[in-house]
Amino acid sequence: MAYLGRTRDFSMYYGASKEMILKARALRQNMTRAEKVLWERLRKKRPDGHKFRNQHPIDIFIADFYCHECRLIIEVDGGIHDVPEIRDKDQGRTDELENLGLKILRFTNEEVIYQTDKVVDIIKQHLRERSTG
Repeated sequence: MAYLGRTRDFSMYYGASKEMILKARALRQNMTRAEKVLWERLRKKRPDGHKFRNQHPIDIFIADFYCHECRLIIEVDGGIHDVPEIRDKDQGRTDELENLGLKILRFTNEEVIYQTDKVVDIIKQHLRERSTG
């Protein structure tokens, strides 16, 4: 793994390449409206004291949000994810990430924007479940 200026716990990247790490860094500058809404809640409020990272590289993927302590990924999906081919690709990605022992929660842009409190409550529930066992 390449050194990128700070000491890092590289185990949380699951072997992500330097290129994936740099791509994730660029994606942080171009978050969608829904991602920005959720990031404000996850970053500032730290649900149940858990730290999240945004646009986090994991293996060959980039997770929208990731809590390493609970091994929980949050994905925020736009309408394109309703297309059957994209939905199949998402399922394959989910399967691969779950094989690493990670849990993936998916929310639509609309859920995040219009039901933010409900989304955060669901995330908190999963954080509690994953931190207790």
